[in-house]
Amino acid sequence: MSTEPHGGEGQGVDSVSTPAPDAAVVDLSAARARRAGTDPPGRADAVGHGVDSTGAAGHYDVPLDEESQPGGALVDPPPTGRAGRQPIIPIRLLGWQNFKATLRDIGAEVLHRGAYHAVRTPWYAAQAGFWSVVGVVRLAGRQLRWWWLSEQYGLRQAAADANDPQTWYKLHREVKATRAWRGIVLAAEVAALAIGGPVAYALAPWWVVGLAAAGAVCGLARLGRPEDRPILRPAVVAGRYRRVNPDIILRAYYAAGLGHPDKAHLQISFGSTMARDHSGTGSQVVIDLPYGKTWEDVLKAKGAIASGLDVSVNQVFLTRDPSSHRRHLLFVADRDPLAVPAGRTPLLDGKVRDIWTEAPLGLDERGRKVGLLLMWISVLIGAQPRKGKTFFTRALALFAALDPYTVLLVVDGKMSADWDKFRLVAHRYVCGVVPNSRDNDPIMHMLDMLREAKQHIEHVNDFLAKLPTAECPEGKITRELSRKYPLLRVWVLVMEEFQNYFETDDQDVNKEIAALLSFIKAVGPSAGVVVLSSSQKPSGVGAGDVQRLFNRYRDNHDVRFALKCGNRIVSEAILGGDAYAEGYDASSLPNGPQYRGVGILYGASDDTKVVRTYLADHTDAERILHAARRHREAAGTLSGFAAGEVVAREVRDTLADVRSVFHRDEPGLHWEHIAARLAERYPEHYADITPAAASALLREHVRSVQVKVAGINRQGIRIALIDDAIANRKTS
Repeated sequence: MSTEPHGGEGQGVDSVSTPAPDAAVVDLSAARARRAGTDPPGRADAVGHGVDSTGAAGHYDVPLDEESQPGGALVDPPPTGRAGRQPIIPIRLLGWQNFKATLRDIGAEVLHRGAYHAVRTPWYAAQAGFWSVVGVVRLAGRQLRWWWLSEQYGLRQAAADANDPQTWYKLHREVKATRAWRGIVLAAEVAALAIGGPVAYALAPWWVVGLAAAGAVCGLARLGRPEDRPILRPAVVAGRYRRVNPDIILRAYYAAGLGHPDKAHLQISFGSTMARDHSGTGSQVVIDLPYGKTWEDVLKAKGAIASGLDVSVNQVFLTRDPSSHRRHLLFVADRDPLAVPAGRTPLLDGKVRDIWTEAPLGLDERGRKVGLLLMWISVLIGAQPRKGKTFFTRALALFAALDPYTVLLVVDGKMSADWDKFRLVAHRYVCGVVPNSRDNDPIMHMLDMLREAKQHIEHVNDFLAKLPTAECPEGKITRELSRKYPLLRVWVLVMEEFQNYFETDDQDVNKEIAALLSFIKAVGPSAGVVVLSSSQKPSGVGAGDVQRLFNRYRDNHDVRFALKCGNRIVSEAILGGDAYAEGYDASSLPNGPQYRGVGILYGASDDTKVVRTYLADHTDAERILHAARRHREAAGTLSGFAAGEVVAREVRDTLADVRSVFHRDEPGLHWEHIAARLAERYPEHYADITPAAASALLREHVRSVQVKVAGINRQGIRIALIDDAIANRKTS
């Protein structure tokens, strides 16, 4: 049998073999000393089990550690230089910004404490007055007990019980002498108070009298009040949290079936000492699973681990360690961090922002600020209804709006009031999928906007190719170029419920929209076009080519943000197939009003975060957008819809245009040929037309038929059908 006592934080396994239950007692201190010479520093291979008095193994039957134990290495070591030296000046005082921030924090705390106690001063005075009276009584009692020497009574009683008159008389004489001397002292005290008090009151300055009286009252109140009834209450209360130590962690992992304490090859070990994280919001430690256990095993057991730790599953966070597939970082928050609101958006100050810097998103599970650089990326946002999807998408759009040098294209596929105020700044604005009071032809406006975005991308790439290398060394947009050349401004395309535009009644329109979006997503980022796409239906959209293009468009987003989802399949559609294998499942996010705006930010960095997003409600958004419009008016960058421009659409005779591209002796053409010829003959109107769009132009006049051209039979149109349609139009 082997005994393996508990290891504290940073302590290893003390393994001493004994032959039988009646074996000799092991000197644990000596065993630890022997082990300390062989274990590598910073490793802790403690296992949580001991041996009871009968010699049978009894797990967790010893008191858990109450204090941290020395040894090991810090999980988060303090910052040092290359030589391992600590900074001479503390980080919080290094640099003017840090110094100012430290002074602000100290000043804010001092002011809070002062205000807190100032408001309660009358109550403090009343309590001090009451307990000072009690203190006078207690002080008098102490003085009388001191004078009477009551503690000697037991000695004299013992001498009497032992029939020792000599000792009794000796003690009696001593107590009489002591009482006489102490009585004189007490009389002197009373005389000093009776005579010196009035004299000092009459002769001393008022402030001395006041200080003396205050000191006397405070001293007597301290003497009179009970130990558990402090007069002053703390203005700042330190948070209370459940203590987590190695024994509790081992209990949780063993209970979750990730190891076994009695089998050496299945024992859990620690890769670091237990420590508080830098934010002070929880405890963390590196866990080494037994050989053969994997990262996937610990992900499946997350709920069981939380149960073993006796905390909510929302307080347990697991982070994969890249050095080993069986190693991970366990972080246990003091309380459910996802239920703590991140607060209102910092954009409420209305100041100018820069699209080339990070947009503020919110706070992660440890209270650290999370930002996202929008340049060069596209973002996919998905969630169940009313989980914060629109608020998050709108917060990113508000950040872009506060940069007066960005061009906003806003598409509201659900026709809600959430995006209506973006009319103040948007270059193009599309509302809904059917004609309504705010947009009389949203599908056509959507197509025009996407065509304009495609044309812009092509012009930008051509322009960048012509710039000298000295001005554009990397062949892409820079902040300086975007300020210098209006053509190179950053465009931000925001689409709410974008899947609706893949499911219109016209299949050809669906194909064109899908093709344009796929092009913009694939080529746009290099030309400074940022795409923000949100959807509550990220899968099962369209059929055939439309479904293929939709999935390609959805899957090619660089960054994904998933709030609460209904199931794992939807979560995977938003976050991507690899996210679940890495332990990220938006369907497992907590549900409830306090968790709105909580989501998983995947793809922005190697460290995937669970983010509590900042709140910007409808009123906040309107306030920010009014500020954004003022910035654009001041910079002279207000354009498009926000500037009152109306996109002129020339009404063309599509039948005549298509009829004109037929050559002599051509009875019919395929739609591919018609689209190519229209683009060649009328580039200002049909430059980007597709075969599907060409078919849609004539759908209300003629039907598409099978046409055989050069031995190939495909969908197209016969010239006789076009002539009949033109003739019927003239006679009607």
